[in-house]
Amino acid sequence: MEPTTDRGLTHVALTVADVDRSIAFYRDYGEFEVVHRRTDETTGHSVAWISDLTRPFVIVLVEAERPFPTLGGFNHLGVGVASREEVDRLAAKATGEGRSVLGPLDSGYPVGYWAFIPDPDGHNLEVSYGQEVGLAVRNHRTSDPVTPPG
Repeated sequence: MEPTTDRGLTHVALTVADVDRSIAFYRDYGEFEVVHRRTDETTGHSVAWISDLTRPFVIVLVEAERPFPTLGGFNHLGVGVASREEVDRLAAKATGEGRSVLGPLDSGYPVGYWAFIPDPDGHNLEVSYGQEVGLAVRNHRTSDPVTPPG
């Protein structure tokens, strides 16, 4: 039987100036889809839950007059992509749109190949290839820590 209430890490919430603009960014750069949307009765602002549908986790986009603070500097959301070429493609697309992209950079194991791409409000999205977060979690559950390849 599936649980009826959430347990564990379920979401990260970000304030954004324009929910539709942010939905488009995260769709284009992280393959996220809207799984819930509403208007907050108190503020009248839009709220959207977006997910990449790979696990029960969402980014909550909350419309605000002034999105602050942002996930800037080294603060970021991380998304794994299918290949190094996909990291390159997304970084080039963002650069072509005038975004100030960091990378792509190859940081070796276990960080992999990655780039930071700022969303329309300045929140950093990391797109990466070669990270093994899922493997580390799975191996931790079986008490077999991940060791570097080679």
